Amino acid sequence: MNKIVTDASEAVRDIPNGATIALGGFGLCGIPENCIAALVERGVKDLTCISNNAGVDNFGIGLLLQKRQVKKMISSYVGENKLFESLVLSGELEVELTPQGTLAEKLRAGGAGIPAFYTPTGVGTMVAEGKDLRDFDGRTYVMERSIRPDFALVKAWKGDPMGNLVFRKTARNFNPVCATAGKITIAEVEEMVPVGALDPDHVHVPGVYVKRIFQGRNYIKKIEKRTVKNAAN
Repeated sequence: MNKIVTDASEAVRDIPNGATIALGGFGLCGIPENCIAALVERGVKDLTCISNNAGVDNFGIGLLLQKRQVKKMISSYVGENKLFESLVLSGELEVELTPQGTLAEKLRAGGAGIPAFYTPTGVGTMVAEGKDLRDFDGRTYVMERSIRPDFALVKAWKGDPMGNLVFRKTARNFNPVCATAGKITIAEVEEMVPVGALDPDHVHVPGVYVKRIFQGRNYIKKIEKRTVKNAAN
């Protein structure tokens, strides 16, 4: 039951060109930095990346975009990445914009074995074009397919050799739903603890969902957007 691998390079060793990958995190909080760096080093291409956002220039998924390793992004927010904008406008990158709650539910439903669901979000907009519409109790809903990515890359605060994960504060965002949705889930953690050290009531993702785990290093806790008030005002 020991799922520990040496490092990020070993963890992502079999991710092939053309893979679909869900990446945990919200903005730059709780993103799998080490796994992203390892993918950049390996040079895998034609990736479909599912993430709430597209990182920023020079960090996070932005590093994969720099190397032209991503062919498609499925995201809900992409406003902090100028390279992303230029790639989309030039036709080098395909984007599927998805409402944030719908994206979270697509992943959650995928992990729960639910192939599709109906939501009112997006009805009457481009989001609903070409999709099945149904009325329930006098309101129109659009059918959305769930997501089951080939791989899920997540970052946790603590983990154990069995793959049990605990996230810290706002890093417990898209990470749990990505972890449960992935066919192969890879977790990097800030702290590896012995089996039995985690209170079962505090485990956010049980190890049954995690295939590989390793202790990451050199984490950079960047701030996505900083606003500073002038002291003179």
